Amino acid sequence: MVVAAIVFGIVALAELADTSALATLVLGARFPARLVLLGVFAAFVLHVGLALLAGSFLALLPERPLEIVLAVVFLIGAVLVLRGDDDDDDLDLDAPPRTPWRVVATAFGVTLLSELGDPTQIIVATLAARYDDPVAVGIGALLALWAVSVLAVYGGNRLARVIAVRWLNRVVAAILVVLAVISAIAAIRA
Repeated sequence: MVVAAIVFGIVALAELADTSALATLVLGARFPARLVLLGVFAAFVLHVGLALLAGSFLALLPERPLEIVLAVVFLIGAVLVLRGDDDDDDLDLDAPPRTPWRVVATAFGVTLLSELGDPTQIIVATLAARYDDPVAVGIGALLALWAVSVLAVYGGNRLARVIAVRWLNRVVAAILVVLAVISAIAAIRA
């Protein structure tokens, strides 16, 4: 449970600061929330599954190379979070889907495409390799992504007024740098 809680915190912060949460906000503003969330939740199941698979492959490395790779990936994640990814701002939803299943499919597709290779996916893969507990990492990551999606659909406008995205980015980047330092120290000791 501790691993799931740690992962939840890191992934929730990273996703709050991620511009792809904007996609969920836009979808939630245009379509029924329950349909958007159904598509988003399904996409995140696949997203986390792919990240866990990648993390499991990373975990197969011997201890010292694994710690070095983790340190580098955490630092890359920090840079990606700070740099920001504007690719998700180009959503064009001018042609609204006509059926409930099309709304779900649109939410699924937009979420999946905006999250592939996203910093949160890299973070989840790295945490899966770090903790060697894919179930706990998967549960923590999935719950965090779902919670942020619910916030985006139901309260995104209000949240953006309270918390500046640049501060969330800085907090997430700082956490990732700390994890990179921990991994580097573990590599040196191994």
